[in-house]
Amino acid sequence: MENKEKAAHIQKKMYDKDWFSQWLGIECIDSGAGYSKLKMVVRKEMLNGFGIAHGGITYSLADSALAFASNSHGRMAVSIETSISHTESLVEGDIIIAEAEELSLSNKIGVYQIKVSKPDHKVVALFKGTVYRTSKEWFPGSSTNPIKN
Repeated sequence: MENKEKAAHIQKKMYDKDWFSQWLGIECIDSGAGYSKLKMVVRKEMLNGFGIAHGGITYSLADSALAFASNSHGRMAVSIETSISHTESLVEGDIIIAEAEELSLSNKIGVYQIKVSKPDHKVVALFKGTVYRTSKEWFPGSSTNPIKN
């Protein structure tokens, strides 16, 4: 199975049981080995008391992008540290895109940078995530691990 096809298959398998990402209305734009690009629309129920998107909305979109990108190699991975910087506010109807890119990958640790932006490429948040790569595989018995122990 090719890397891009494998990543898409894993992402779909994860998304099918990810009720929160589904509630957010997240849509996959692209995926690949160590990469994920997601899109969603800010809805009224996502706004805080200031009438702008709650910070947890961009955080959650970026966290989903992290999950899909870090699991794309075929090994199950879970976040162990994350942080976000919000650079612009969002309002109802805004479309936001999260693009996760792998910065570093070892046998046990992966580090990712996720940029959340509007379609005009204006950055609204920067997210960094570190994941722990378990020994469990998404497809046991297949050769999905690019890094040998």
